[in-house]
Amino acid sequence: MRWLPYGPDATLIECSSLEEAGAVRAVVAAATLPEVTEIVPGARTVLVAVAPGSGALAEIRALVEAADLDHPPAGEPREVTIDVHYDGDDLDEVARTAGISTEAVVELHTGAEYTVAFTGFAPGFGYLTGLPEPLQQSRLDSPRTRVPAGSVGLAGEFTGVYPRSSPGGWRLIGRTGTVLFDPRAERPALLSPGDRVRFRSVH
Repeated sequence: MRWLPYGPDATLIECSSLEEAGAVRAVVAAATLPEVTEIVPGARTVLVAVAPGSGALAEIRALVEAADLDHPPAGEPREVTIDVHYDGDDLDEVARTAGISTEAVVELHTGAEYTVAFTGFAPGFGYLTGLPEPLQQSRLDSPRTRVPAGSVGLAGEFTGVYPRSSPGGWRLIGRTGTVLFDPRAERPALLSPGDRVRFRSVH
């Protein structure tokens, strides 16, 4: 783990794995320090910003270094259920690659509980961990120039939902009408790091 200065009132914590980054985020979030103004996790990093002049970065470092990162605090995660029509363009190919039926793909995807590890790529896009191993497949060799908003996809160890139409290389297995990002809402993004997510098949 490396601690890098990110201006006078922030630090970028470089972690050895996605799991360690998630644990660091959980430790800092659970402490609910009033001086902390922002926690931004990534795949291998956590950016922590504090109130200007508070001097809280030393306290945060001591907190993280003393924590048992193998057993981070669970907190009280929000639970989100997303209804999905499993009719994606890549559903058949995902099933063939996994050596299972399309029905089994749906059962695996809906049977798991996911955690929002971090957000990025586009406003409201959450990278969800917990994807069953048969569904952990590579991105498309040639990304699509346009993926419709609400598309549910897979890429590597992650699953996620495209909050808006954009280019993308994830394998698409379904679509949802759930709004992932609304800039006019009090809480613009539906998903935040640490949230628990389940997918539910609808017809």
